Amino acid sequence: LAEDMGEAKTMFAGVPTMGENKPQNYMQLAGRVLICLMFLTLLGEMSFDNFFTEIVRAVELIVGLPLMICVCIGYKTKLASCILVVWLFVINIYLNPFWMYSKSRAMHDFVKYDFFQTLSVIGGLLYVVTLRTRRGQFLTSQCFVEGV
Repeated sequence: LAEDMGEAKTMFAGVPTMGENKPQNYMQLAGRVLICLMFLTLLGEMSFDNFFTEIVRAVELIVGLPLMICVCIGYKTKLASCILVVWLFVINIYLNPFWMYSKSRAMHDFVKYDFFQTLSVIGGLLYVVTLRTRRGQFLTSQCFVEGV
């Protein structure tokens, strides 16, 4: 729906500005913000059961959060999305191997839920990659100043 609406001649990719505000810009921005919120639910809490797993989760936070902020504000959206897709896929395989748990254990269901929730975020990021964008990919405070 957002992709089929008219293309705006603006230098900010999918970010509403004071000059021309098309519904497409608002929908793209809302979609990116919702994907960011979905990503925040993946971070979870650290339990310190396994030291290496907690190190991987900390690295996931350190690497993933800045990239997701880039996606949210529209800075290098396609590049950040592609990096996040690969990163989340690898981390998902390591952190959420639901196939290694017996189906009779409750942990199987929890890990399976986390696995598919991460796949949902990956799918949303892949959709962001396929969206047509225009020149300029950074939201600055100047984009909300009238006349810019």
